[in-house]
Amino acid sequence: MTEKNYNPEQKERKAMKKQEKVKKAVKSESPKNEKPAAVETKTEEKKEDKKEKPEIKKPAEKPKKTKAVVNGVDIPISTKHSMAICRFIKRKKISQAISDLEQVAKIRKPIPMKGEIPHRKGKMMSGRFPQKAAKQFIILLKSLSSNAIYFGIEEPIITEAFANIGARPFGRKGIRRKRTHIRIVAENRTKEKTCITNAKTSSASVTELKEKK
Repeated sequence: MTEKNYNPEQKERKAMKKQEKVKKAVKSESPKNEKPAAVETKTEEKKEDKKEKPEIKKPAEKPKKTKAVVNGVDIPISTKHSMAICRFIKRKKISQAISDLEQVAKIRKPIPMKGEIPHRKGKMMSGRFPQKAAKQFIILLKSLSSNAIYFGIEEPIITEAFANIGARPFGRKGIRRKRTHIRIVAENRTKEKTCITNAKTSSASVTELKEKK
């Protein structure tokens, strides 16, 4: 650059004009960019609120029932032995029934049975020690006690217990296998007491009517 063309004042003026143009451009663009920024902040806040507040699931309430039931299907035991055990178990507490059947499995306590069967010591006439059936009944009674605890049944007593013949599949040499269906029901002790009292009152009312006639 030659000395004739060099003018520092002119250069400073040009630089000042460029700075003023840049400032004006920034001022003109700033109000337009303010609105979408605010909108973006609002959307971000909403997303954060949704993330911060997860849906709280309510705990499932326990179902309220008055009786507990357990079913055994196609159990490989004798139907005759299981029917005798059902009669032996009825109107007992679940814990008492389990302890009695454990003694039966150890050949310490016989189960009364009908037919041409050898006599045993005690109040019964004839009886046997069906160990295999007793072990299967212990498994069912333990599951029944857990069901009663889950449903909140206090002092459950076995009110129903019955056995039916199941499927009889063929084994080796045409021998048919033994299978039995079992159903055991336990209810609250207070309910059983109310049923007994209602039965007594109904029988008493019937006798009074007969006497009046």
